[in-house]
Amino acid sequence: MKKLALSIALLGLVQTAAFADDDKPIQFSQLPATAQQFIKQYFGDKKIALAKMESDFFGKNYDVIFANGDKVEFDRSGEWTEVQCKYTQVPDKLVPEPVKKFVTENYPDSKVLKFERDRNDYEVKLSNGWELTFDKQYQLIDMDN
Repeated sequence: MKKLALSIALLGLVQTAAFADDDKPIQFSQLPATAQQFIKQYFGDKKIALAKMESDFFGKNYDVIFANGDKVEFDRSGEWTEVQCKYTQVPDKLVPEPVKKFVTENYPDSKVLKFERDRNDYEVKLSNGWELTFDKQYQLIDMDN
């Protein structure tokens, strides 16, 4: 009987999770003001192919995908969390100076293609395939190729 009750509860949880993950196309004007300002400042010359809002159990977040394949992700308040560039590099002004210095000194021919930040660290993907992780003080804490 306990197994049956647990199975029913888990099935309900799985069904709820399936409905909770919802992607919805939105207009640029529906992005949080902070995200709109970021796009205008760093990607103002790029054509937006799609802006979308993703809803899940933890709230909402936003993605903006540009016609050239570049992508920016934002948290619920419109703060950027990830910038990914397929054929260009992450705007130079977004990369903190200590990270730029490390990349320039150690990988002078590489470009930053992806820059991600969260509460604990920064992750950088370079055009040579290396992935670097820096702590909040911009000290290198991990490398992966």
